[in-house]
Amino acid sequence: MEFNGVNFDTYLKNYPNEEGYFGRYGGAYVSDELKKAMAEITEAYFTICKSAKFINELRRIRRDFQGRPTPISHLERLSNKLGNVQLYVKREDLNHTGAHKLNHCMGEALLAKYMGKKKVIAETGAGQHGVALATAAAYFGLECDIYMGSVDIKKQAPNVARMKILGANVIEVTHGLATLKEAVDAAFDAYAKDYENSIYCIGSVVGPHPFPMMVRDFQSVVGIEAREQFTQMTGELPDAVVACVGGGSNSMGMFSGFLNDPVDIYGVEPLGRGPKLGDHAATLQYGEEGIMHGFNSIMLKDENGDPAPVYSVASGLDYPSSGPEHAFLHTLGRVKYDVVTDDETIDAFFELSRLEGIIPAIESAHAVAYGMKLAKKMGKGSVLICLSGRGDKDMDYIIEKYGIR
Repeated sequence: MEFNGVNFDTYLKNYPNEEGYFGRYGGAYVSDELKKAMAEITEAYFTICKSAKFINELRRIRRDFQGRPTPISHLERLSNKLGNVQLYVKREDLNHTGAHKLNHCMGEALLAKYMGKKKVIAETGAGQHGVALATAAAYFGLECDIYMGSVDIKKQAPNVARMKILGANVIEVTHGLATLKEAVDAAFDAYAKDYENSIYCIGSVVGPHPFPMMVRDFQSVVGIEAREQFTQMTGELPDAVVACVGGGSNSMGMFSGFLNDPVDIYGVEPLGRGPKLGDHAATLQYGEEGIMHGFNSIMLKDENGDPAPVYSVASGLDYPSSGPEHAFLHTLGRVKYDVVTDDETIDAFFELSRLEGIIPAIESAHAVAYGMKLAKKMGKGSVLICLSGRGDKDMDYIIEKYGIR
């Protein structure tokens, strides 16, 4: 399939290019010293990603440790309440550790072992990436430092406890807004000082090349499984595929399985409290081109051109930029990016919990909320939603802020 001049038959082989660009987005805007580290990671990744030994080991881990493949569930009661459109969810909440994050963390930790690194370093917002990397580090016998904003530490106490139990060193970040962007800043600084002994295992399809490509490749298992499973269940492809987008790892993994199909694809960003700058994190809706954290993409900027303050009820989505591949697909028009508010998200959180017995992560509830809106709009057909994580980590926060509905 060709779309606006891009051949999606060969898309995954051709994008990014050798310099790490998806069109004009991406690249590696780092110091000369870190460029050497990025080149080392790139060379190692391209070596082992073609190795039968590495591929077989990763497949074994996914099957025997992660519990993959994760299933697809038909949301029959919710679908009936909304009308004739049938909703389905890809159950990444049933992946070990409760979210999609382990898909790339096990791959990155396996790469670290291959490269002879002793430590993995990462940032986390909602805590799921931190838990996943702490799990991978424990599995492979690596040291693990996780940087997390103090605001998110308070919101995500259960995941902080999990990281510590798994042996990770959780480092509180207190500067700025003390959320995800600041955690990334701190993790990058730590990695720059110790890149010879460690590897930065970034938590999304962001950062300098090769991370957006690597994380997408490791996460593509979600889309590959989902496409095969949905076709087996229904005999056809879904009419629409939906996933939430912060940095964009779960969505890029999901979308990659359907980019070459006649399927509508929707990425859902957090509108938060509304469109005023500082009240949302809807980068692709309201942002402009800019460089941040070593890559060129679309980002939210303040009056000085610096990364703007952002907000979302979901700690994993409050990031002032988006993965460069998302920016590229947005510019092409292949993926449609839209928004839902905090209120719509929380309503969907309770609807899914009460009608289907599935408590979603607040991040994932953004996708559910949009899937519900889309179902009402479509009138007929099917929608496949990436349920990127479970809501255990969010329950205390939800009860404290919203009560039990």
